[in-house]
Amino acid sequence: MSSERITNGVERAEDGFRAQPKGFATKAIHVGQEAEQWSSRAVVPPISMSTTFKQFGPGQHAGFEYGRSGNPTRDVLEKCLASLDNGKYGLTFSSGLGVTTTVITMLSSGDHIVAGDDLYGGTNRLLRNVAMKMNIEVDFVDCTNLAKVEAAVKPNTKLFWIETPTNPLLKVVDIVAVSKVAHKFPGVVVVVDNTFLSAYLQRPLDLGADIVMYSLTKYMNGHSDVIMGAAIMNDEALYEKLKFLQNAVGIVPSPFDCYLVNRSLKTLALRMERHKSNSLTVAKYLEKHPKVERVLHPGLPSHPQHELAKKQTYGHSGIMSFYIKGGIDESTVFLKALEVFTLAESLGGYESLAEVPSVMTHASVPAEQRAALGISDNLIRISVGLEDADDLIMDLKQALEQL
Repeated sequence: MSSERITNGVERAEDGFRAQPKGFATKAIHVGQEAEQWSSRAVVPPISMSTTFKQFGPGQHAGFEYGRSGNPTRDVLEKCLASLDNGKYGLTFSSGLGVTTTVITMLSSGDHIVAGDDLYGGTNRLLRNVAMKMNIEVDFVDCTNLAKVEAAVKPNTKLFWIETPTNPLLKVVDIVAVSKVAHKFPGVVVVVDNTFLSAYLQRPLDLGADIVMYSLTKYMNGHSDVIMGAAIMNDEALYEKLKFLQNAVGIVPSPFDCYLVNRSLKTLALRMERHKSNSLTVAKYLEKHPKVERVLHPGLPSHPQHELAKKQTYGHSGIMSFYIKGGIDESTVFLKALEVFTLAESLGGYESLAEVPSVMTHASVPAEQRAALGISDNLIRISVGLEDADDLIMDLKQALEQL
């Protein structure tokens, strides 16, 4: 990607976002993949399905002893993932919610979490219906308001959990500023859910976060055929805690799924560039459509945190939301009329998807919280895929004409 200027010491791309440093695609292809580590010298890391490993003597193993505790295929993926976020340590889990569960397991009864108010519905459900039952306090806060963030901290606060951009309202949170607030208080860990952007478009560890987590199911894998999660960090003590819990709690992925995600990372840079360009083209079209009330896309100048998005990210992905005129009836007509977009939950695959968060991905969020946030029945969330942009626009056009 070419760049044309430097602003506040940061190199900028032509579109105003941070310029992508050289070497990302090379790391995605090569880190952890050295053929010399295998006796076969296989260029593509093999899948090790064994659940147990022969030892030289009692307690004397070659790095692996039992499949839950460690696996050669998983090890390859974790090394590669860590490098992409400029982290030292990577851990993978059986799902994104598995990461969240493991992180929460670090806490004790009586601890307190400051969480973003606009989160993936499954995260909201886990915090409300699981963490709170463990006597862990949770306050949901608009993390775009730093005064509210600071006011939410208590003597027993141990964890900050933020998404940026948020799901499904695409609010952009200042990672640097929130991390500085959190780190005023000893022992507070800042976790950033980076699922919406992937390591290619945003690297939270560079911005002050302690842990970056992913639902690898989405962009990092990108093929809608794996459910998995990951956590990346630099602090060794934090890594050792989570590594212990990864094994003790047992929320680990299969070697075959690790192989698939490792494969998918090789095209991450290419895929994200296409998601980025396609979604902005679609967003600009929707913003001008008379049957669309508002478009939520951080790449648009109309987005309230557009300048912040340009400051801390390398662009925006294919995920976006918009309000159509009407309610659930109009949303239903629109979604059923789509032909290229598929009416389905999830995001980040090569195919384009569309859904209504209020009755699908965020149905478990309490109705009063949905209403306060603006997750209404006319809010449509789409994941813009890798198809031809013109075909996507034509599909949206014909579906909107049904209203």
